[in-house]
Amino acid sequence: MERSSSCFFLFLVMGLMKVRCSADHHHHLENGSSTNSWTSNPRKLLVFGDSYADTGNLPKIVAPSWRKPYGVTFPRKPSGRFSDGRVFTDFLAKFLKINSPIPYKYRRYGYKVLQYGMNFAIGGSGVFDTVFLSANLTTQINNFKKQVEQGAIDLRSSTALVAVSGNDYVHYQDNGGTMEGLKTFTPKVIDQLKKNLECLRDLGVETVAVTNLHPVGCLPSFTRSSSYKKCNTSANDAVVYHNNLLEAAIDELNRDNKNGSAIAIVDLFNGFMSVLNKGGNKFGDILRPCCEAMTSNFHCGFADSDGMEKYTLCRRPDSTFYWDSSHPTQAGWKAVFSSLKPTLNNLLN
Repeated sequence: MERSSSCFFLFLVMGLMKVRCSADHHHHLENGSSTNSWTSNPRKLLVFGDSYADTGNLPKIVAPSWRKPYGVTFPRKPSGRFSDGRVFTDFLAKFLKINSPIPYKYRRYGYKVLQYGMNFAIGGSGVFDTVFLSANLTTQINNFKKQVEQGAIDLRSSTALVAVSGNDYVHYQDNGGTMEGLKTFTPKVIDQLKKNLECLRDLGVETVAVTNLHPVGCLPSFTRSSSYKKCNTSANDAVVYHNNLLEAAIDELNRDNKNGSAIAIVDLFNGFMSVLNKGGNKFGDILRPCCEAMTSNFHCGFADSDGMEKYTLCRRPDSTFYWDSSHPTQAGWKAVFSSLKPTLNNLLN
């Protein structure tokens, strides 16, 4: 998510996208192997979604994540990650004992960089069309399918992470959507996401996991109006609605599943809340971002034509939870991931 306002999210621009996932293109393992939970130490991580998982797919010419001060902690320069350092994908890959998978745009670099999987996530994307240059989830899955068909990705011991962080709702709001309209728009988002997840499983991915929505109302883009003192309860109520519908959809997918592999939810909402509720124990003014735009017209990393920076930067990113108006710092992601480890251990064993 990149922008804020008093309501919650954004508008559906071009209608529902349909996942092309016909039986002729399924790629199940020939030995028929599948698992009921995440396999232990999977060799490949396949990543789909938005800026919470993107490790460099957006073009350098348009993405603020390729400008200073992004990447100041890791790898000491901008790398396309929307943070000062590592993002959720990197922590999950380390947890799975593999290297972080290469971004899709670098796919031509050869087998050695493909052996750990591939990252198709692209900042700003949603399940529907959201912003220019950000491929929606259906397009990402179609790109993945082409890689499988070309033999670039072996689906044995494969785990897919799908990170959906709210860009559909940002787009909905920016195009005039209302809080009342979310009652009908949110089920459309969930229905399309459900089709995407089912398609990934049908293509032969052994394990599929999807994030629920984090507490969006606690993002600095929402808390700025209260001088970073309190979360937006209306936005968080909308998040709970989305997450409840998601849980019901995943339950239905798992009940109707024919091949034995379950789809799991990664509970980012409670992962974030666990850290946010601890407040000053580690992060001090926890709702205030490290990289703060001088006005709402600017963003972290923006400089004018004279090179004048239009943002301020904290002295220690490792002491703040949020990096910019929408994304955690590396330290923030590390704290969230630590709170999720018990659940992830259960899923993996």
